[in-house]
Amino acid sequence: MPADSKQQTGWRTAVLNSFFEDHVMIGYVNTTWRTRACGLLAVILLLLAGCSGGGKEKSKAADQQAKPAVPVTVAVASRKTVPVELAAIGNVEAFATVAIKSQITGEVQTVHFQEGQEVKKGDLLFTIDPRPYEAKLAEAQANLAKGLAELDNARKQVDRYGAVAQKGYVSEEQYDQVRTSAATLEAAILADRAAVESARLDLAYCTIRSPLDGFAGDLKADRGNLIKANADTFMVTINQVRPVNVSFALPERSLPEVKRYMQASPLPVRAAIPGEEGKSLTGKLAFVDNTVDPTTGTILLKATYANEDGRLWPGQFVNVVLELTSQPDVVVIPGQAVQTGQKGQYVYLVREDLTVAYRDVVTGLSADDEVVISQGLQPGDKVVTDGQLRLAPGTSVKIAGSSRQESGKESQ
Repeated sequence: MPADSKQQTGWRTAVLNSFFEDHVMIGYVNTTWRTRACGLLAVILLLLAGCSGGGKEKSKAADQQAKPAVPVTVAVASRKTVPVELAAIGNVEAFATVAIKSQITGEVQTVHFQEGQEVKKGDLLFTIDPRPYEAKLAEAQANLAKGLAELDNARKQVDRYGAVAQKGYVSEEQYDQVRTSAATLEAAILADRAAVESARLDLAYCTIRSPLDGFAGDLKADRGNLIKANADTFMVTINQVRPVNVSFALPERSLPEVKRYMQASPLPVRAAIPGEEGKSLTGKLAFVDNTVDPTTGTILLKATYANEDGRLWPGQFVNVVLELTSQPDVVVIPGQAVQTGQKGQYVYLVREDLTVAYRDVVTGLSADDEVVISQGLQPGDKVVTDGQLRLAPGTSVKIAGSSRQESGKESQ
């Protein structure tokens, strides 16, 4: 039995013994005295009970102090400017894509590039056997020359018949036939000239060049293949990746904000490859689709990036952050400090005596693992970021470490 309990029991026994020796045992047992004795005895018992309760409270306080402090990690609330951002998953798209097809039918004579090779605008890609088209051009040119000779003779006939028709040596009907023949030859010459140009164009199509700067894809037509004009399958695809686009979708509820801030200035869009968040690329929002997808309730957007180093590649998935504006001078803490209870969100505040207090908070925007605290905290307040499961209001804590935000402040 504890020493305090022994002392209280001894004192209680001594008081009772003294009372009975002085008043009960000597024979004062009349009714009046019995009533007074009972009242006095009740008062004494209440006092003894109060002393016993106070001992229990002291014992609880001692037990509370005897418990070891809970190790926790803390962070300091700070005031800073927080960007207003919208995050999404984006897909890299080529800035331009060209599927190369032949405009003529013929055999692939030479392939002038390797699969995956970077090509420049105007670089020679394919050569199709030109000999059939050289022959067609020569034939068209010969027909044109024949037609020109016939037209020259027809024009001379018109001049001769015109001179004699005025003297009445030939009839008007004969003169009209000569002029009609010359006009017909003139029209035939136009057709012959067009045939020559068409043959020359077909011959030019025997060499296929890149229409843009980009990278060649999988080769579908090797040397010796017979290619049909405008076939369903393409020979190779050229993708332009400098610059490059990143497409992403946002909920339709974000559309009014995006449109409002777009009118003020071009909106920056950060794109980061998963695992390389510290090396994000910054581009500009370039496109907002003209309709909301009714099946998903989202709106399609595209951002354009210079991509000089070629880090972004078509088909790649990236983490996209669209920055709309910023909120200056707001209180922020790490997001892991905020807990959710039955009454809403709260934090554990570390007091000067290294005990914690329960503090209700109202949160706002989140950015970079930090959350804005609209109500409940002031700059400089210390909050628990790890170890909350073992805490209750009044629990003693031991600061075992500091979060990134706290460490940064201490280093300053």
